[in-house]
Amino acid sequence: MDVLRNNQAGLTGLAQLQALMAANSLPPINETMGFVLIEIEEGRAVFEGNPGRSVYNPIGSVHGGYAATLLDSACGCAVHSKLTAEQGYTTLELKIAYHRPLTEASGPVRAEGRILSMGRRAAFAEATLKDRDGRLCASATSTLLVFPLDHPKAIA
Repeated sequence: MDVLRNNQAGLTGLAQLQALMAANSLPPINETMGFVLIEIEEGRAVFEGNPGRSVYNPIGSVHGGYAATLLDSACGCAVHSKLTAEQGYTTLELKIAYHRPLTEASGPVRAEGRILSMGRRAAFAEATLKDRDGRLCASATSTLLVFPLDHPKAIA
């Protein structure tokens, strides 16, 4: 996890995510929500999860926030994979469409994110969330702010 914190190692975004995968190191959100980054390449990220009863809402299906978190992660990591060592990002806007409900029988589910376009200050990405049978359950578009990182100065 330290490999991502302020990018103190000076890695590109893709190298950071590859290092996380190689170390089998999950950020806390992945542990909490039960999903993992399974594929990463420049401009594309894929997460997989198994929605269980722990993410159910009061009406007896998976809470929409579970799908939103997977889709936001897929869009964000697709952008992260294109960052230089001097850049960071954050989500500015996330628009989600829910196409079919998720249940614990839906999994494993896959969220695949890809960059639509990326400039110096903004990036645009999209993602889809599909169930174990390949049916579209949710989709998203995202606008992300790209910004320079403030690296802490070394203490002599």
